[in-house]
Amino acid sequence: MSKPLMPKATAVWLVDNTTLTFKQVADFCGLHELEVQGIADGDVAGGVKGFDPVANNQLDPIEIERGEKDPRYALRLKYNPAAEGEEKRRGPRYTPLSKRQDRPASILWLVKFHPELADAQIRRLVGTTNSTIEAIRERTHWNISNLQPIDPVALGLCRQSELDKEVQKAAAKRAAEGGVMSDDERRKLVSTEQSLEADAEPKMPAGIAGLENFTISDLNAETERTSTAADYSDADSFFNLPDDDEDEDEDDDSIDARNR
Repeated sequence: MSKPLMPKATAVWLVDNTTLTFKQVADFCGLHELEVQGIADGDVAGGVKGFDPVANNQLDPIEIERGEKDPRYALRLKYNPAAEGEEKRRGPRYTPLSKRQDRPASILWLVKFHPELADAQIRRLVGTTNSTIEAIRERTHWNISNLQPIDPVALGLCRQSELDKEVQKAAAKRAAEGGVMSDDERRKLVSTEQSLEADAEPKMPAGIAGLENFTISDLNAETERTSTAADYSDADSFFNLPDDDEDEDEDDDSIDARNR
């Protein structure tokens, strides 16, 4: 075991009780240097109680003395024979009880939007079983009619970096096998960072929905034909209004006819 038990609590104790640098504490506990600085500032691990690595047989006091004298010294975890090979044990991903009911929805999302993922990859992402994945793939799951696909990252079942890693791995495997991907499948393989940097695609305004088959050039041509067919340069010609002089002549003629 290369890292101490309860690394964040151990970092809290080392920050409060030693003069070790942030980098020394971060390297020993497997944390980021800025995270250790946040612990010292009180912004991180505010309610975490310090865990003494010396009293719990994880660190020798001589290591702390050496580290305080030399800022470049890297603390070494105390050797524990019982912890030999512990890091190689990798069991299934643990899913909290409050989120286990969301796993079928996340599996449906992965099967629908990332069909290139293997069952083993889906198991690693959401911590499920092969039988559940197969039932959702074949739509024989007991609750399939009520399931809605939901992103496992949004549900907190996995990280976006983990999902991107599995998707890229599936893409590389498929490329090595000589498989040809469609445009939709290739777009799904783009990572989150790349998709956020891409330009947004232009969308058709909702007010003119149904006019997708018409183009701007067609509208311009129609306008030119209309303008050449008739000249409506003034309002009178547009409404075909008669001239005032003609109206007055017609009124005089009608009056003379009645007088006769």
